[in-house]
Amino acid sequence: MMKNILFIHQSAELYGSDKTLLSLVKGIKIDYTPIVVLPNKGPLFEQLEKEGIKVYIAPVLKISRKMFTPKNIFSLPFQIRRSYKILDQIKKQYHFEVVYSNTLAVLIGLMYARSRKLKHIWHVHEIIESPQKVTTFFRKILDSKSNHKIIYNSSATALFWNQKNVNLISKSVVIRNGVTQHKPINDCEREKIRTTLFKAKNDTIVLALVGRISRWKGQLLLLEAFEALIKKHQNIKLIFIGSPPPNQNVFLENLIFKINEYQLLDQVVQISFYPEIEKLWDAIDIAVVPSTEPEPFGLVAIEAMMAKKPVVGANHGGLTEIILNNETGFLVEPKSVSDLKKALMHLIENPSLRKEMGEKGFERAVMEFSEQKYIAEILNVFKPIKV
Repeated sequence: MMKNILFIHQSAELYGSDKTLLSLVKGIKIDYTPIVVLPNKGPLFEQLEKEGIKVYIAPVLKISRKMFTPKNIFSLPFQIRRSYKILDQIKKQYHFEVVYSNTLAVLIGLMYARSRKLKHIWHVHEIIESPQKVTTFFRKILDSKSNHKIIYNSSATALFWNQKNVNLISKSVVIRNGVTQHKPINDCEREKIRTTLFKAKNDTIVLALVGRISRWKGQLLLLEAFEALIKKHQNIKLIFIGSPPPNQNVFLENLIFKINEYQLLDQVVQISFYPEIEKLWDAIDIAVVPSTEPEPFGLVAIEAMMAKKPVVGANHGGLTEIILNNETGFLVEPKSVSDLKKALMHLIENPSLRKEMGEKGFERAVMEFSEQKYIAEILNVFKPIKV
């Protein structure tokens, strides 16, 4: 009899944690039947349906500031009741005994597993340093007896949450994310992306930051470094790929304002979410991940390495477990414009170094961060559990 597992996730987009969920449920289909619950429809919902995976819409109790408005607090009991009703219907059909919550942002998984006496696996993709009350709250519920297993996406994430808690450590495992090797695009397609989307010439060196436009991803920091770099190197272009989180357009507005202020409209391109990001990596020369707060992991660094691109990243969090400094790229002092500028300058001025670091990054990504390795390690978590 096929074993069934209920997966609950906090969004229907295709950013880091969304991609890892899609990769996982696709990869375990031979051994398990995954049933996925999302809060709404979107690109992830569509991809799951294409893969023949059962996907349902239900309230997931996503943690956000919006959740604590008077209106939403009042509606909370009704959301919980509605979610339980949908989950009970799914359970009646699929008889799952394990609930898998992907990211800390969703609370309904733990609540439902506890109320129905099911096993709960929590896959943690976040480091939440502030506000302290939120950090304390999550440390407490991670320590709940209802959590059968906790998966962290990096040693940095595990270290942050476990805090020498013996009970947490005993049921924790670190499984670093993996990505699939993509087939490189041909020269014609690459050229088309560079000329039409990036508005870059043949000899232009393209720098790119791929990810959410948010408070801590480092877009403004990189823009400041780029503004200094372009005074010496006119053959460079900066590409921002990604959109702000829902209801947080202020971060995009601030970025556009600064691009205008620096008078860089012709040198900087902002592209909203792009579904086939692997094609864009082939048209990029240098990947930049200058996060001002610790990345729990840093999936875009792996994606760039799979495309043989050198990566410049902030020297904290999960990026320190991905980038080998001076081998596959550079780790720079977090929040340091001068350090970031220096590392980028070195790569801009040394095409052979870009190629060498890209090749070494690819070898490391294939060896340490493959999709196959990621799925195999997750399956090792599932096997001892009666599902």
